[in-house]
Amino acid sequence: MGGTMDGTKQRRRGNTRQRIQDVALELFAVQGYEKTSLREIAERLDVTKAALYYHFKTKEEIIVSLFEDLTQPIEDLIEWGKQQPHTLETKQEIVRRYSQTLTSAAPLFRFMQENQATVRELSIGEMFKNRMLGMRDIIIDPDADLVDQVRCISALFTMHAGMFVLKDLEGDPEEKRKAVLEVATDLITQAHKGA
Repeated sequence: MGGTMDGTKQRRRGNTRQRIQDVALELFAVQGYEKTSLREIAERLDVTKAALYYHFKTKEEIIVSLFEDLTQPIEDLIEWGKQQPHTLETKQEIVRRYSQTLTSAAPLFRFMQENQATVRELSIGEMFKNRMLGMRDIIIDPDADLVDQVRCISALFTMHAGMFVLKDLEGDPEEKRKAVLEVATDLITQAHKGA
């Protein structure tokens, strides 16, 4: 079928569950979540519907599992961040790691951006909000003044915007990621000076 899937297939052929996730996300992205059926996902994968069913009973299960898998590193980062002292080094490291996590989860976040109504109905909207609150808690100092709290939150938003807004800008994706990271790091650093 489509040429774009070949690289992914090579890498993840061994794992049927992940292949289902990859193909489902691709179909959801191209034709929308509502318009995609489990049968189409099975056909694209060239497996029986029963084989698909063994892993996932519904489309919602697929998207929730994708969300859990791809945002687990954010959860891990939040746990790590809670154990660390509130130093500038810690915050810069949090931003650096977050940037990498977002890059690997970009297709999922684009899906969420483009299917906001669906996301609100599914449990992932709530889960995502909780992850974001967790990120906020490890990156701002509760006793910092408001401007510096806003700077820290803006650093997170800068990285989110980087995934969507910058994909239309000319330039190498890795260069763009580094530019976004630099701006986010500047904001964190500036906020810390005020502390």
